[in-house]
Amino acid sequence: MRIIPAIDIIDGKCVRLSKGDYNTKIIYNENPLEVAKEFEAHGIEYLHLVDLDGAKSSKIVNYKILEQIASQTSLKIDFGGGLKSDADLKIAFESGANQITGGSIAVKNRTIFEKWIAEYGADKIILGADANNEKVAVSGWLEESDEDLVPFIQGYQSKGIQYVICTDIAKDGMLEGPSFDLYAKILGEAQGIKLIASGGISTFDELPKLAELGCEGTIIGKAIYEGRISMKQLEQFIIG
Repeated sequence: MRIIPAIDIIDGKCVRLSKGDYNTKIIYNENPLEVAKEFEAHGIEYLHLVDLDGAKSSKIVNYKILEQIASQTSLKIDFGGGLKSDADLKIAFESGANQITGGSIAVKNRTIFEKWIAEYGADKIILGADANNEKVAVSGWLEESDEDLVPFIQGYQSKGIQYVICTDIAKDGMLEGPSFDLYAKILGEAQGIKLIASGGISTFDELPKLAELGCEGTIIGKAIYEGRISMKQLEQFIIG
């Protein structure tokens, strides 16, 4: 299972929110590049980079930070937050993203999202299926759609999607543990999907459990920043 630390960006700084609420913002570092370099120094190969300003403004905003991290580390970056147009996607890939994550766009503009899958290939496009009570949430989680989570994932699976990041919003940033039952359900019903678990991870012991369930990767944010999971532990997990 891949370990994918998260860096969320607001105003060029590394922050974390709780349940996607911008009013709960905590700044952990003024310099995201510094954070990325520290991850890399501990054997981390992947990074989940979220442009929270972009998620709010519906267009890519913090691509310069993506460019910085991509050009000064060897991390494979998946980038999300506010990618709404072909131009946004072009900027993200030109700035060094290895993959992009589309969330709201996959709900609100299926035509363009399906076109991206066809154009860039399923290894480059990740479906961001963020859920509240098993309903897909959009617009930086400020809105809930009437899409049921599992059928939504299955629908895109039939269009070629392989990678899905699923965040249970109720768990995000709360350090109360991930949604094991929800992930088991997704993996049981959308067979063959490469599921990346996100949200709620609070202790190291949860990682082997997610791996056992069959998750392809897991995104860890606040647990790293608050010292609940050490870089040493992650290093050992990666070495296996």
